[in-house]
Amino acid sequence: MGHAAHHGHTAQAAADSGRFPSSAVEKAVVHSRPGPAVYTCPMHPQIRQAGPGSCPICGMSLEPVLAAPEPGQSPELKDMTRRLWLGTALTVPVFVLEMGGHLMNLNPLLSQPSSNWIQLLLGTPVVLWAGWPFFVRAAASLKHRSLNMFTLIALGTGAAWLYSLIGTIAPQLFPASLRMDGGAVAVYFEAAAVITVLVLLGQVLELRAREKTSGAIKALLGLTPKTAVRVGATGSDEAVQVDAIRVDDLLRVRPGEKVPVDGEITEGKGNVDESMVTGEPMPVAKAAGSSVTAGTLNQTGGFVMRAKKVGADTLLAQIVHMVSTAQRSRAPIQRMADQVAGWFVPAVILVSALTFAAWMVRGPTPAFSYALITAVAVLIIACPCALGLATPMSIMVGVGKGAQHGVLIRDAEALEKMEKVDTLVVDKTGTLTEGRPRVVHVEPASGFSSDQVLQKLASVERASEHPLAMAIVTEAKHRQLPLSAVIDFDSPVGKGVTGLVDGQVIVSGSAKFLAEHAVQTSGLDLSAEAQRKKAATVIFVGIDGRLAGFVAIADPVKATTPQALLALKAAGVRVVMLTGDGKTTAEVVGRELGIDEVIADVLPQDKAAAVKRLQSEGRIVAMAGDGVNDAPALAQATVGIAMGTGTDVAMESAGITLLKGDLMGIVKARSLSQATMRNIRQNLFLSFAYNAAGIPLAAGLLYPFFGLLLSPEVAAAAMALSSVSVIANALRLRTVKVQ
Repeated sequence: MGHAAHHGHTAQAAADSGRFPSSAVEKAVVHSRPGPAVYTCPMHPQIRQAGPGSCPICGMSLEPVLAAPEPGQSPELKDMTRRLWLGTALTVPVFVLEMGGHLMNLNPLLSQPSSNWIQLLLGTPVVLWAGWPFFVRAAASLKHRSLNMFTLIALGTGAAWLYSLIGTIAPQLFPASLRMDGGAVAVYFEAAAVITVLVLLGQVLELRAREKTSGAIKALLGLTPKTAVRVGATGSDEAVQVDAIRVDDLLRVRPGEKVPVDGEITEGKGNVDESMVTGEPMPVAKAAGSSVTAGTLNQTGGFVMRAKKVGADTLLAQIVHMVSTAQRSRAPIQRMADQVAGWFVPAVILVSALTFAAWMVRGPTPAFSYALITAVAVLIIACPCALGLATPMSIMVGVGKGAQHGVLIRDAEALEKMEKVDTLVVDKTGTLTEGRPRVVHVEPASGFSSDQVLQKLASVERASEHPLAMAIVTEAKHRQLPLSAVIDFDSPVGKGVTGLVDGQVIVSGSAKFLAEHAVQTSGLDLSAEAQRKKAATVIFVGIDGRLAGFVAIADPVKATTPQALLALKAAGVRVVMLTGDGKTTAEVVGRELGIDEVIADVLPQDKAAAVKRLQSEGRIVAMAGDGVNDAPALAQATVGIAMGTGTDVAMESAGITLLKGDLMGIVKARSLSQATMRNIRQNLFLSFAYNAAGIPLAAGLLYPFFGLLLSPEVAAAAMALSSVSVIANALRLRTVKVQ
């Protein structure tokens, strides 16, 4: 229950405020510890203040911008729970007195005037103390001209209590038709008290549910260890608080311990469980040079690491910030709910006033009592709390669920649009492929072994800075081949390399370059062509004027890419590959993967234009990329998807980031988007249908036919039930299987 209607002009501001912190200033504000915590409204993220309180627009309880890692109830939940228990304890005797008077004649034991005075004494603290937050929020709604559910609750309970107060203190002011035996007037303390308690119950249930939705953030926050082992200059170990770690500190991580900050392993090795960050269950083998992420668990082995990012700069801290910001962002579908709610509350007040007037004119005796009961019932049952909760609850659960699967959603708009995407544009290098050239084949010539070819080539290439040279050296190290020193190294630009290794002249490069050095490559031409057809680059090697063989280097397709593309095609998504690579290589990869359309030889600045062209054809385009050159296209796309293995610039430009960096994440994101949007539509239907059916019943539509009237207490219970059903439906998202 907790949202209020307000006018739609705030929606865009809220949507805009749901962005990632791109400036250091905002990061500093969000992550700074001193001073009171900053609180914000889940429905209206533009509202921010120091310390807890209520939203001036909707009256909802504010919550901390940064969730606390330690478990425990929020101050608001504690306060509402205390009010609920004390309110209930005082309401039960009031209910017994009122119902007892109707069901059995208590006059011999207690006269009606005496019963009214006891109900006044017990019911007043319930309405004015337990329900006081509702009156405060209603006053704020009038002050800000943003009528909401609390306006209706305060009007309803306030009118019933005030009428009953006057009826108890001065019954002689009322006409004879409204007075009973002993001159007493029928009072509604019981209705006002029961409504207050039921609304409090709804608030408590909602606040508890909201704590559950932040479970994903709390789980992430709980990942970071509080202490770490720092290796001193002398090699001694000392335990330090994680907050005290600085960049370049050396830290020891033993088996079973969590990685304290982001960094790089300098010595040792281990198998690290990264499932909470990437969503992948298999541990990853790490050795010297490997990067490790804060919060991941070292299962076996031990290592020393150098701290690279600490505090708010760690990936985990950024993920927590992204998730909490996204959970409070607004989806475009919510603007519709806001606009409806903005007209809804004034309309309800009008309907309530007309209901009162109709019963006063046409109702049976005592007309005033009937008019008051029906008017209050209309106000209570029509509270648009379920309508306000429908979208934010689902967004909060959906974003949290995505984070657990390594799919980071930047804002609710990206989550909503992902469902409608019908075209996926993918960059080749680093998105479809691993983005790191690798030796895929070594072909020795007659009289040479593959290890001999690789060892000589790697010894020469070690002196080169070319990316392909790195791939050759990495493969030689992987095969544990001893590298020799190189003399007379030369690297003619764009041709190849030459040098003297172990007294032998080594020449490597294209067939043309080897021909210049009187080395014929024709004996391996067929094998080389077969590798080129697989989109590999071929480097020939000559030793002392003889052809020794060749090495084929390619950027291998990620293992999950074919499976992801099949799943996307099955879902009706057209896949377009956009790459700066040459047409031949690009088409080979495209054919191999069964991609619908290949656009090759695209300059970085033209990628966004290609996305725009597809959009001009009426397509809803998602773009997946990982590099700085992809950032404009990611921003242009309806939904930009960045690979978490890529650059920060790409991640800043994208609506969705895939921590694992493979296309299965896109399948998961689409599946999650569909489940969340389906859940939101169900919630909106539940709340609209409920209000549409409830108002005519409360106004007394069935009374002329069946003599049935909806009491204000039943209306309050129904209102609480509608909110609980929306909350329960949203929480159901936590059990949805993301493909």
